[in-house]
Amino acid sequence: MTTTTAVRPTRPRPAPAGKRPTGSRAKAWATRAPLLPALVFLIVVTQLPFVATLVISFFDWNSLKPDQRHFTGFANYGSVFTDPALRDSVVTTVLLTATVVIVSVVLGLAFALLLDRTFFGRGFVRTLLITPFLIVPVSAALLWKHALYNPEYGLFNGALTWFGNLFGIDSMAQPEWTSEMPLMAVAAALVWQWTPFMMLILLAGLQSRPAEMMEAARLDGAGAWQMFRFLTLPHLRRYLELGVLLGSVYIVQNFDAVFTITAGGLGTANLPYTVYETFYRAHEYGLASAVGVVVVIGTVIIATFALRVVSSLFREEASRA
Repeated sequence: MTTTTAVRPTRPRPAPAGKRPTGSRAKAWATRAPLLPALVFLIVVTQLPFVATLVISFFDWNSLKPDQRHFTGFANYGSVFTDPALRDSVVTTVLLTATVVIVSVVLGLAFALLLDRTFFGRGFVRTLLITPFLIVPVSAALLWKHALYNPEYGLFNGALTWFGNLFGIDSMAQPEWTSEMPLMAVAAALVWQWTPFMMLILLAGLQSRPAEMMEAARLDGAGAWQMFRFLTLPHLRRYLELGVLLGSVYIVQNFDAVFTITAGGLGTANLPYTVYETFYRAHEYGLASAVGVVVVIGTVIIATFALRVVSSLFREEASRA
């Protein structure tokens, strides 16, 4: 009697952990290859200049005295946090950013609630409200400086004169807007330009509310204020955080309005303008680089929180879908 032995099929050995097959590795590189030119360009344009700025920030380097350049370590960073003028620019930056962001968010929420309703001409009104955000920042600053703030022919003083004549007041006050209230003048121009940005973010949040939940609350007898306080506002929390964080990132770096409207005078010099003055006017390359690095680090911290908020928004939308 003949016995046969069954031959078991041999299974391929699994690849060692941490090693990919050559084919999959080549496929991965082939997929990433088209992105390499963009990556190289990004590194050359952004990262190499930042590394050079970081290196320069450790030197006492005045372009008017090139032979006296020497390494000083963290002395420039100490000057950033101890010099009274630089401290004032930090306080101005925080105050300007907080004012513009808070007012822009409140006005943006009001306009978003308006545009969430259905009325005749809503598309036209939405286009008008978005327009300020599309204007070049320098052009917007020039518009406010000359067309609105000018004490002789500006629209604001013209409106005050017309209002005074309407009620028989001959000597209506004609304020010098940029000299009597300089920081408020800069903040108003920035609020006008950034309110549409906040409005678009919050309008997207309003239009993503679950219609069933809102209808159920309405049928249960909830009023407009109750629905806004207990349903709309909690739903908009992530969008409000996103608007505040992104607005802070951009406004912290704002240079155009300060330079154009007040030229950094009368206590309106923020950190970007201080970098400009230190680098181009005082020719202190090392100190200006240190201020720039501090601004970049602060912006990166804010942007990190913004990215976390964005990712949480995407996760919430994915879970609903």
